[in-house]
Amino acid sequence: MTIEQLFAEETQAVLADALAELELLAGKTVLITGGTGLIGAALIRSLIAFNRTGKHDPVHILALVRDTEKASRMFPEGTESGLSLLRGDVRAPLFLDETVDYVVHAAGETASRSFVDNPVEVLETTISGVRNLLMLAREKQVRGFVFLSTMEVYGAPAAGQRITETSPAELDPMRARSSYPEGKRAAECFVAAYAAEYGVPGVSLRLTQTFGPGVGYRDGRMFQSFARAAAEGRDIVLFTEGKTMRSYLYTADAVTAVLKVLLRGAQGEAYNCANEATYCSVREMADRIAARSEKGSAVRVELRDAEKMGFAPVLYMDLDTEKLRSLGWQARFGLDAMLDRLMWAAKERSAETGLNG
Repeated sequence: MTIEQLFAEETQAVLADALAELELLAGKTVLITGGTGLIGAALIRSLIAFNRTGKHDPVHILALVRDTEKASRMFPEGTESGLSLLRGDVRAPLFLDETVDYVVHAAGETASRSFVDNPVEVLETTISGVRNLLMLAREKQVRGFVFLSTMEVYGAPAAGQRITETSPAELDPMRARSSYPEGKRAAECFVAAYAAEYGVPGVSLRLTQTFGPGVGYRDGRMFQSFARAAAEGRDIVLFTEGKTMRSYLYTADAVTAVLKVLLRGAQGEAYNCANEATYCSVREMADRIAARSEKGSAVRVELRDAEKMGFAPVLYMDLDTEKLRSLGWQARFGLDAMLDRLMWAAKERSAETGLNG
């Protein structure tokens, strides 16, 4: 199976699971930031696939990206698919002549090392970005606004807790790495404030770690590092004991969640988003990926300073998704299916780059 086939399967899953929401977007204009990122790109592919069915008025897709050449390569369908590329940066105010009906703010920093090495930039990008998008949403009187937040707003929960949207968080604002979760918390507060004071219909979607075939081959996040090592026949090296436990989410399921809260979410609210059935430790994730290696990869532990590496502290992020599921959402892809697709993509990228062990 090729990456293109994985993308096609992904978009068909979205069309099947969120058709009612997609039909509500027919003939409307949707602004998406982070259009070349993992979730933003998956959402754009899904909207393009919906438009190509030809059964409804097309969705006008405005993708705000920093690199239009990269975006053009990712979405060769161009304007024929209803897609318009806008070069820009969320850190700057946005001035658009076009009508905008819905906004999905998916742009943001995801590299853990940046949270430690560039905390000022992480904070500024997160907070100024959401403020600029909310200002635009208010001006355009949008019908829906989704901010992609993170499970990390809950800090580092202890074992044995179920994390709901009202669970407390313990975060140390004096740690550089807190630039990421504290920035997201402040951004969520902006979303809620604009909803309360100006009536902007904004919601925040608190995503667990999300992955799929659109992750860059050299991406430094844990799951991709593991998959890359296994595809190349190298050992998977853990720099911690791998005790952290969390749930995971496939990109297609993230897209259907975005569409559900965009069209059906309660103004000013936040929603947890995860596949609860995937809850496992980092060590278990590494073992499962190593078992899928065709070149005999093993798992080794070489302990490092987790804080200097930009890792979050040991946590047990058992997200409760009942609130999101009450909107009609459910995850389609289980952990085995997610890892199979991740490995298929990694092996294809490995072959393309000539990294065959």
